[in-house]
Amino acid sequence: MKITAAEALIRSLEMEGVEVVFGYPGGAILPVYDSLFHAKKLKHILTRSEQAAAHAASGYARVSGRVGVCMATSGPGATNLVTGIATAYMDSIPVVAITGQVSTSLIGRDVFQEVDITGATAPFTKHNYLVKRAEDIPRIVKEAFYIASTGRPGPVLIDLPKDVAETKIEFKYPEQITLRGYKPKYEGHPLQISRAAEAINKALRPVICAGGGVNSSGAEQELMELAEKAQIPVATTLMGIGAFPENHPLSLGMMGMHGTPYANRAVTESDLVIATGARFGDRLTGRVAGFAPKARIIHIDIDPAEIGKNVKADIPIVGNVKRVLEEILKEVHQKQPTEWNERIAELKKNTFTYDKKNKLCPQEIIEELSRRTAGNAIITTEVGSHQMWVAQYYRFIKPRTFISSGGLGTMGYGLPAAIGAKFAKPDETVINICGDGSFQMNLAEMATAVENNLSIKMILFNNQGLGLVRQLQEFYCKKRYSQVYFGFVPDFVKLAESYRIPAMRIESRDELPGAIDRLIAEKGCFLLECMVDIYENVYPMVLNGSPINEMIGG
Repeated sequence: MKITAAEALIRSLEMEGVEVVFGYPGGAILPVYDSLFHAKKLKHILTRSEQAAAHAASGYARVSGRVGVCMATSGPGATNLVTGIATAYMDSIPVVAITGQVSTSLIGRDVFQEVDITGATAPFTKHNYLVKRAEDIPRIVKEAFYIASTGRPGPVLIDLPKDVAETKIEFKYPEQITLRGYKPKYEGHPLQISRAAEAINKALRPVICAGGGVNSSGAEQELMELAEKAQIPVATTLMGIGAFPENHPLSLGMMGMHGTPYANRAVTESDLVIATGARFGDRLTGRVAGFAPKARIIHIDIDPAEIGKNVKADIPIVGNVKRVLEEILKEVHQKQPTEWNERIAELKKNTFTYDKKNKLCPQEIIEELSRRTAGNAIITTEVGSHQMWVAQYYRFIKPRTFISSGGLGTMGYGLPAAIGAKFAKPDETVINICGDGSFQMNLAEMATAVENNLSIKMILFNNQGLGLVRQLQEFYCKKRYSQVYFGFVPDFVKLAESYRIPAMRIESRDELPGAIDRLIAEKGCFLLECMVDIYENVYPMVLNGSPINEMIGG
């Protein structure tokens, strides 16, 4: 029996094992939503904006390790997905986005809600499709999931015209696909692996830089084995947080612009940097000429375009981080702690500091939360000062538990990502930490959480402005503070309560322990508003043009 291409799309998603789809309907994608009405295996989550649907799919993918799926209609629905798609692309997150499109006979005529979404998203998708033949749907879906989840993960978009969606076809889902020109390389070159192992064996002051590729490839165990076998300290990038437990003696925490002083100094003093799934972004390296000036660089990455792009690699290895580390481990010698480990211990005495001044400090809030949850929570963040404080002061000990927008720095990411995370791990504690600026961009997603009976905790730092932008203006604009103070902010406690979410506000340190008690004890959603000072800076900080060992503050 023939079925419509829209029905074939839904059936194809089910064949890929998709359980949840985040989306928002509209005219051009009506055939898909009509088919979704009869789906028995798929759960659709109606978000309050299309951007939130993309972020929720991203959060789901990052926590579950599976492909996240979102959908929207044509025109503004599709363009509202763009920020979420770009966010997933920059952080290498596997997402399949499905958009409706006007009928093929109308494409290019500027009709109602028409936009060239495949052209718009070409720069920041791994691939995208404008479906022209209904019978191609099963193959295209199979290819989209394969492309999104293999090699360096990333988003793929499928744009489906309405008339194509309504066309009937005989459904047959392909068992295998072959894509000419797309052959991700998973195994590292044996000679390069031997060279890397030899360099590790000879190094006197090695440091591992663990990036997001460790989390996405599931290489945490191999990373641990390498660090312990060769007694190598481990620093992480922002996206690599969670790849190595921060309560481990060899952990250096996060390095980079707001990294730990000891991580930045260890890298600067090192004679070998082993970069695993890290792309050496500007926030990580500071001034490139001053980055690890005495070190040789081993760079392991599945994307050959990243190797040598920002930092010259002495030993480049293209391949899957997990598989490459498995091979390197076979040739690395067992070592005992050395003078380098003693030096690291000395460096780690110079840790973060902040002045409490008997006020409610955001850093102390994060520290208290970290102590009380003991790392047994999934933490999502928005983007801003709070994001950096979480990276600095929360002790992450498990992979896939720090969910934040890294490369694109997307405000409004955290709450919808928390929704996706909760669907991926319904039994885990999920906490979104946000600033009042970011929170207001997607706060309507509180309704999505309540509607789906999700227990999502929210800690809101209210400084009545844009704290991190203000800090940048302090240093780079000679304290000319332009458009960073909110003249009006809502009563967030009453706002949360209007969404049937219990909430409380605290303004002093004395209230903090009891507030964290209540946050943890609440069975459903809960919002804790913390009144903090907008002049509380994120320290340490590496200024533009400085190497990462030249930090100010903290």
